[in-house]
Amino acid sequence: MKTLYFECGMGAAGDMLMAALLELHDTPDDFIQRLGEIGIPDVTVNAKPSVKCGITGTHVTVKVGGREEASHDQHHGDDHNHGHHHEHDHGHSHNHHKHSHEHNDHAHTHSHNHDTHEHSHEHDDHSHGSYSNIEHMINHLNVSDNVKKNALGVYKLLAEAESRAHGVPVNQIHFHEVGEMDAVTDIVGVCMLIEELAPEKILCSAINVGSGYVRCSHGILPVPAPATATILKGVPTYSDQIKGELCTPTGAAILKHFARDYCTMPMLTVSGIGYGMGKKDFAKANCVRAFIGESIDTDGINESVVELVCNLDDMTAEAIAYAQQLLLDEGALDVYTTPIGMKKGRAGLSFTCMCHTSDKDKMLPLIFKHTTTLGIREYVNRRYVLQKKHSEVQSKFGAVKVKTSYGFGVEKSKPEYEDIARIARENNISINEVLETLNTK
Repeated sequence: MKTLYFECGMGAAGDMLMAALLELHDTPDDFIQRLGEIGIPDVTVNAKPSVKCGITGTHVTVKVGGREEASHDQHHGDDHNHGHHHEHDHGHSHNHHKHSHEHNDHAHTHSHNHDTHEHSHEHDDHSHGSYSNIEHMINHLNVSDNVKKNALGVYKLLAEAESRAHGVPVNQIHFHEVGEMDAVTDIVGVCMLIEELAPEKILCSAINVGSGYVRCSHGILPVPAPATATILKGVPTYSDQIKGELCTPTGAAILKHFARDYCTMPMLTVSGIGYGMGKKDFAKANCVRAFIGESIDTDGINESVVELVCNLDDMTAEAIAYAQQLLLDEGALDVYTTPIGMKKGRAGLSFTCMCHTSDKDKMLPLIFKHTTTLGIREYVNRRYVLQKKHSEVQSKFGAVKVKTSYGFGVEKSKPEYEDIARIARENNISINEVLETLNTK
């Protein structure tokens, strides 16, 4: 299984994550050029080699209107521009990892102020953009629907965290317009790179958040800042006493949206390593490392999942079906009901939503909103899953997709139902007749 693993021993910021993924891309120069042409206004992007502690990686700089903002990872809320002291300026010439591109000055156009681990929490002289304006802009970019969906998912985490931190509704959250172009570029750039790298699974280490305090327009805040701390609820974090804000809100939101589990590095056959650098110098190399490769865990997948369970006796079958599909569309692994007997002799249902631990905070409010329950129970379990790979076989009706599952000493294959059903409809035959044709092929 193609797996992407982020190592965040020095935290994470949007520009660092984009730089690390850029090093894994086959044509980084072409990518940066395309990033500058998707419709984010007045933005230029530049990718350069950068060295920290003797290790070479890539540092990405975004300029808005030809000017690089004092790096601030837009702490989205009111006029609160959150300064993140974790600058990323690193050279790019290490022999420890595969660089399929020349690190000259990959200059490219794409303007947005990335969260270079140094976020100047001042910046009150810019016009503001509303959350709805950011949504509107993303929805009109020249990118795929999948990239738009993921970028909006990241922004939703940011807006909800800022809403909680500042005590205002999400629709009243405002962003510094120039800084937001940075953030939009970082977030959309990461979403595009992940789509093009196409990992089947994304994992992340525990995240170092840094320590101490950071100054912003509202005063001096503890690290991690309130919005970052809110986003990272349910995510393994730590501080090794490095002074400064190592994980920014944007970096936290990107990882929370994409990572399916948080663990030590799994067993991988690594095909690429990317180093995404910050500006500031620390005793440790200030970078995010991204590994991509094939999982070689022949014993299948072993991960933590959460079961969120409630009992229902006053919902219609239609309403329950609607809630089930909505949760599945939002990323639940499975949603199912079990008949039970309840108090006063009532027949009822046990409603179970199984999800990744990182998705728990997203699923809980959806269950409360779309069911009649007043309480939800949580069970954390280990899940053992066969790995999957996809292929095609030819039949007299054309190509049919086949899913092969393997692990734990077992391997089994099955044609995809949607292909079989389509062939049956188009040829006015039964599903069994299609399967028999495949079995005799």
